[in-house]
Amino acid sequence: MGQLVESLCPEYGCAVAGVIDRSRAGLPDEWPAADVAIDFSTADAVPSNFARLAARGTSIVIGTTGWQAHESALREQATRARIGVVAAPNFALGVNVFLALVARAGELMAARSSVFGCWIHEAHHAAKRDAPSGTALALERALRAARYTAPVDVSSTRAGFIPGTHTVGFDAPAETITLTHTARDRTAFARGALEAAKWIQGKQGWFGVRDVLGI
Repeated sequence: MGQLVESLCPEYGCAVAGVIDRSRAGLPDEWPAADVAIDFSTADAVPSNFARLAARGTSIVIGTTGWQAHESALREQATRARIGVVAAPNFALGVNVFLALVARAGELMAARSSVFGCWIHEAHHAAKRDAPSGTALALERALRAARYTAPVDVSSTRAGFIPGTHTVGFDAPAETITLTHTARDRTAFARGALEAAKWIQGKQGWFGVRDVLGI
């Protein structure tokens, strides 16, 4: 993801100030100055990266998943440091429109859950560590926020080189409705992160990609 972000930067009028990898992670005094940091690291690395960047007053775009148990503490750090943060389980712009569509479907199906059973299935490449994906969990949260209270079966596939496919389905005895988002490659995630990096400059607070999109 870091390589994709770097390759796409010129299209967004951005320049890479520097790259922090495993070899430099423990040397924060050598980290480059930047307006915004884009973090596609690992769940374990996010809290320490965040603390170091917040101390420098650097706004942050977080595309890593699996760190959400630390979110409350990170929000407090962001507030104290007066920085802007865009955090999301998936930065593909289409996925975030998809989340809004699923929320609307949840509203419509909330009163019909005794007839339509609901499921979420996601598929990713074999190297993806978390299952279910952060996006699948966000889809379930979107349904719950829309007051869909019936059980939702969530399942995952990890195989090959799948960039990411998410399906939300509603099944009744005589009919089925499915909503699906498929990522053809990983550039969608990098482009969304760069959109967020441009948008967050000069802002303070904690945001998601839907804030970036204005939906």
